[in-house]
Amino acid sequence: MENPAVSGKKIAAGKAIEYIKDGMTVGLGTGSTAYWAIQGIGEMVKKGLSIRAIATSVQSEDLARELNIPLVPFAEIDHLDVTIDGADEVDQELNLIKGGGGALLREKIVAQATRFYVIIVDESKLVRQLGAYPLPVEVTPFGWELTERRLRALGCTPRMRMKDGAPFITDNQQYIFDCSFGVIEDPARLHRQVSEITGVMEDGFFIGMASVVISGAPGGEIKIVKRG
Repeated sequence: MENPAVSGKKIAAGKAIEYIKDGMTVGLGTGSTAYWAIQGIGEMVKKGLSIRAIATSVQSEDLARELNIPLVPFAEIDHLDVTIDGADEVDQELNLIKGGGGALLREKIVAQATRFYVIIVDESKLVRQLGAYPLPVEVTPFGWELTERRLRALGCTPRMRMKDGAPFITDNQQYIFDCSFGVIEDPARLHRQVSEITGVMEDGFFIGMASVVISGAPGGEIKIVKRG
């Protein structure tokens, strides 16, 4: 029997790719939910869809190439029409916490260049307030100890993300701290505070960026919430 979360992700991804039309420039997200969207886009390309794409991680680039999705560099575009990506938490105002897959900096660069930003999740990611999921913060390795102390001073418990017994390294050769704040009453204010710390390259808050959030449930139910 398929994991309910996986089923929800597949359902949401299947709905999201309906926004993609011939001739578009498309952003490809990163992570377990975006994986299903990229698979669906690959099928559409196989059937004749003509698009250009930019991926938010090396992992997604590799998958796109396997599926023959044409990739282009930022030098060749001035915007993206649609980006489809996942999220680790989505609050009632459509603010997001992202970065569980380790690609938050690239994901935000792509998101800010996108005209219509589609977020796909399984229903478990919908929350009243952000904070149950630790906030990923990408930091430069130089002086990381000082950056960690300054993050801690904001009231969180920061934990360096590890992989195979060593610090996890992002595609941009940075570290990630997963910062547990508990319930976050004012995401925009905390985003500003974290961003002001020298050494922080980016945080996982995506405030006011999602155009639409699509959630899927194992029974096939789809919930679509649009901004505004």
